[in-house]
Amino acid sequence: MTATTSIRIEQTLYDQAKADAAAEHRTISGQVEYWAKVGRAALDNPDLPVTFIAESLASMAEPREDAMPFVARSRAE
Repeated sequence: MTATTSIRIEQTLYDQAKADAAAEHRTISGQVEYWAKVGRAALDNPDLPVTFIAESLASMAEPREDAMPFVARSRAE
């Protein structure tokens, strides 16, 4: 089991996390953790769009057996 720590956040941020968590089928803690991961990755990679970062993190979280192999499209000749 992962260790947990309680933190205080503003009520408006909690309410936003609660709404987004419901829409994304996450716990409120999971939503805040997701935002933190995306934010950290965005700070570490300022040249990348946030949507790209979020999609990359989502794809890395998928089980490998569910992943589709990359197939390059051949050039039209």
